[in-house]
Amino acid sequence: MKRVPLYSRTPVRTQAPAAGAPAASPEAAPDGEAEDPPGVLARAASRLRGALGRHERWAWAGFALLLAALAGWPSWVRHERQIPTFEQIDTAMRASIAKEPLASAAANAYEAVIGSVVRVVGEHPADRADPKEGEEHTSVGTGVVIVDKGIILTNLHVVSGAERIKVTFHTGLESEATLINVQPENDLAVLQAANRPDELEAATMRSTGGLRPGDEVIAVGFPFGIGPSTSQGVISGLKREFRSPQGKRVLTNLIQFDAAANPGNSGGPLVTMDGHVVGIVTAIMNPTEARTFIGIGFAVPIENAAAAAGLPPF
Repeated sequence: MKRVPLYSRTPVRTQAPAAGAPAASPEAAPDGEAEDPPGVLARAASRLRGALGRHERWAWAGFALLLAALAGWPSWVRHERQIPTFEQIDTAMRASIAKEPLASAAANAYEAVIGSVVRVVGEHPADRADPKEGEEHTSVGTGVVIVDKGIILTNLHVVSGAERIKVTFHTGLESEATLINVQPENDLAVLQAANRPDELEAATMRSTGGLRPGDEVIAVGFPFGIGPSTSQGVISGLKREFRSPQGKRVLTNLIQFDAAANPGNSGGPLVTMDGHVVGIVTAIMNPTEARTFIGIGFAVPIENAAAAAGLPPF
């Protein structure tokens, strides 16, 4: 028995048979009848096998690439979706810091100001009145450049009575300096260097208005002539008063700090962690004759120091 065709390319119109005409035989297939689907599929498979035979190398290469992609796909997905844990982040940060340690805030502050720090030496007459036995005829202190033309702030007691003043810049250049202004009530002196380095750095100054006890600071200078040296501490208090042991000096509105300071630090900058000068170191509390630091130092606010140099207030 023949199969009934599933579809035809052309519609077949059927007409009712005339009266008395014989019925059409079911075995007769109309013209234009479509081939069996199995036959079409067989020819397509044959053409595919032929194409694979002609391009066998390319076929195998493509198949290998497909297998490799499928094999690696799960790991790609896992990698894209992986989120590092807090412990992994902490471990990576510790390893990075151990490999390249971060500079401390104090070290950064020192680097910011050191180009402006100078050594100040006052040479006094050898026959001045009432010389003490073994007393030196020079006084050593510190200064800070506040104008790149060679204008330097220091303490008045470092250069008072000196017949000659010498300053040594951070570059090693030594120059004579002249006293151009004083502010005795704040123990401040302003110097003008005769020579200066070609690229002299002036310190950046900042108002003390935002200072609070506990803020970190460094003191930079030449304690006992050694330096430049730096020490770190905090602001201990504001608006303090200092009276010298002999009662000859009374200073008010001072910044109290606990960064180590000794003779030779006088006139040096008191610097915040952002590298800004907020005061000029001027005295240490010393109830004995040891002349060593016991934990209390004082600095003149930079507003007063800037006024002594004729600079506008902050």
